Amino acid sequence: MQGTITRRGFAALAGGVAAALPLRHAHAAEFTFKIGTNVPASHPLNVHLSRAAEQVRTETDGRFEFRLFPNNQLGADADMLSQLRSGGLECFLDPGVNVLSTLIPSVSISGVGFAFKDYPSLWSAMDGKLGAQLRGQIGRAGLVVLDRIWDNGFRLITSSVKPVNQPDDLRGTKIRVPVSAMWLSLFRGLGAAPTSLNFAEVYSALQTKVVDGQENPPAIIQAAKLYEVQKYASVTNHMWDGWWFLINRRAWSRVPADLQDTVARIVNTACMAEREDVAQQNIALRTDLSNAGLVFNDVDQGPFRERLTEAGFYREWRSKFGEEAWGLLEEAVGPLA
Repeated sequence: MQGTITRRGFAALAGGVAAALPLRHAHAAEFTFKIGTNVPASHPLNVHLSRAAEQVRTETDGRFEFRLFPNNQLGADADMLSQLRSGGLECFLDPGVNVLSTLIPSVSISGVGFAFKDYPSLWSAMDGKLGAQLRGQIGRAGLVVLDRIWDNGFRLITSSVKPVNQPDDLRGTKIRVPVSAMWLSLFRGLGAAPTSLNFAEVYSALQTKVVDGQENPPAIIQAAKLYEVQKYASVTNHMWDGWWFLINRRAWSRVPADLQDTVARIVNTACMAEREDVAQQNIALRTDLSNAGLVFNDVDQGPFRERLTEAGFYREWRSKFGEEAWGLLEEAVGPLA
């Protein structure tokens, strides 16, 4: 499939990306936009952003240039969002559930626990009416957001104690979650003991047994080498999150309309290719992570949804998001409770 990265070619490509950042060229561009991301240069997000940057430079005859700063080089996520809003940073790939939601709470609806059973239901919502409504709210908050949200993959649970097959297996488990009300609410509803930690602290917290487990997509587990300090990986697919491509409105308004159209087209096309690679890579990584020592088990989501319903999780978040947004979510995925 065009745009797909094989595992064999991925490492070589990623190495080239790392060596190429930030991008520099002989002639100064009329418009130079910095992009901040929070994952390593080897992640498909940055691989495809780097490709898009080269294509933008070529198709605009060098008039527009992206400079890519992966792996929180420009600061923590909250810092980059602040820089974006002030104009210190032109572009930020924002994780909506736990970062952008601090400014626009409704965007965290994409992270409702066990809402999406698969990618078709996910993209039906996020490329459809729900995504359009959320982009409208982001725009009203003073930011420019492009049409396609980038994929961070479905999340699974890892543990050093035992596999998670049913909700009772989480009872009392100390699990690290991002600093987010959504994550805390989800795992408390399942009976776990969630602890909010910034990602930079996760490896050491697992290594020293401050927490028993964590949850992330396979690509993050692999990139951060969390398999070194975990034993079990339970494929719960309990939550999805992605990155919104955000742009500072003042900086974007200075770019001529024809260049805006070219840049947006190229970035959105790169996003679609990134989605394909993340989905395929997360499947392939199951084999790689198993070879690294993680023991995988598949999970039936039904009992987890039932436990969350009993705990009032869906009722709580439905009231927070409102009937319109919740209705658009259920239109794509079916009734949640």
